[in-house]
Amino acid sequence: MKHLLKMLDLSTEEIIDILNLADQLKYELKHGIPHNHLKGKTLGMIFQKASTRTRVSFETGMYQLGGYPLFLSSNDLQIGRGEPVQDTARVLSRYLDGIMIRTFDQKEVEDLAEYGEIPIINGLTDFSHPCQVLADLMTIREFKNSFEGLKMCFIGDGNNMANSLIVGCLKVGMEVAVACPEGYRPAQEILDFAKEYDCFTITDSPMEAAKNADVLITDVWSSMGQESEIEKRKIAFKGYQINDEIMTAAKPDAMVMHCLPAHREEEITTKVFEEHANEIFEEAENRLHAQKAVMVKLMAE
Repeated sequence: MKHLLKMLDLSTEEIIDILNLADQLKYELKHGIPHNHLKGKTLGMIFQKASTRTRVSFETGMYQLGGYPLFLSSNDLQIGRGEPVQDTARVLSRYLDGIMIRTFDQKEVEDLAEYGEIPIINGLTDFSHPCQVLADLMTIREFKNSFEGLKMCFIGDGNNMANSLIVGCLKVGMEVAVACPEGYRPAQEILDFAKEYDCFTITDSPMEAAKNADVLITDVWSSMGQESEIEKRKIAFKGYQINDEIMTAAKPDAMVMHCLPAHREEEITTKVFEEHANEIFEEAENRLHAQKAVMVKLMAE
């Protein structure tokens, strides 16, 4: 594992190794056990999309690992003024020990990895959100103890979260059901991957997808960069909401997760959100631990 670019690149063994290390680092942090695995290392963090959880968790995580996080806004970099990605990658490789980038185009992340000489971490693209899904898997295993025999249901837009959840959950052995309206399905590359699994279904019926689910997950109907589509999407996604009715189709002890920020009363009701707030905010915390594990795997010598 040289980089973390997308969930498709990770083997099942690599996912489990990251989760095991994340559990260990979380335990050590809670018990005051130092883990300065990245002492003297510097992580450059390029942000072309705004962030709360990604920036704070990476900065805090790097600090806790003994390293130094360097925030790099695209407004402050030459990459924002037209410098080719390959040139930025080669320059930053001479200063830094790793790069985390949160951007729009997956190709930009892939180009950084191709032309740079240091580990690249995808903090989010329109195609993939591997750091979030590693935290999601960590949270599922914490609450359910194992992935064996579990069903994950995703309801909503076939976006970067759906793409990454499908791959991650299938790779660790979970059954996966996805409910998306026509025209808002996951990427074809992801659907082609999922077709190899008998335990994958995609439907336009949220109730059908939620049947006997152990884990229900959703995301906002309109992501960053889709602001002009908000009203159109509200119409398309009407009914694609995690609410009391959907919960009756899932198992009685089903957990609910959301990558945040949540638009309450759109993709999830306030009632269901608050009833499952413990799971949702543990999921948010686990971004810190999962990303620390990724950084250690990629940047520690």
